[in-house]
Amino acid sequence: MLIRIYRPDDASRLSAIYRAAVTEIGTRDYSPDQVLAWSALAPSPERFAEITGDGRLTLVATDEEDRAVAFADLEPDGHIHFLYADPDVAGTGRVSALYDELEQKARELGITRLYLEASEAALRFFLKKGFTKTARRDFEIDGIPIHNYAVEKRL
Repeated sequence: MLIRIYRPDDASRLSAIYRAAVTEIGTRDYSPDQVLAWSALAPSPERFAEITGDGRLTLVATDEEDRAVAFADLEPDGHIHFLYADPDVAGTGRVSALYDELEQKARELGITRLYLEASEAALRFFLKKGFTKTARRDFEIDGIPIHNYAVEKRL
């Protein structure tokens, strides 16, 4: 596995990974209606191209053919907006290695606090990585109640 900086030709694959992660992994903890509402938020490839050009660091984990299998981002203030993996690689250690690289980059950039809004599955992952849950966030997506958690980690 290789971890590298996002390239524009990754955009379509990242959009597909996001959608697959939500629709396959999300079903473990959320209702079908919640998963459908959440998956509708998947950024298009064009939107990924815009998002990744806004100053954030986006890392991509790839397979042996340089095909993206997971991705994560880091905004300049320490916010992690994305950490998604192809369901086929979930639980294989690739996401953990990707996160570890992202945290190392944050340290190198002088960021002292990482924070994000975590789904149920992501919460379990981030707690293992030393994050603290600070709040449950209840909200709606197109009228469908859903929740996630605010979590943070001091570096």
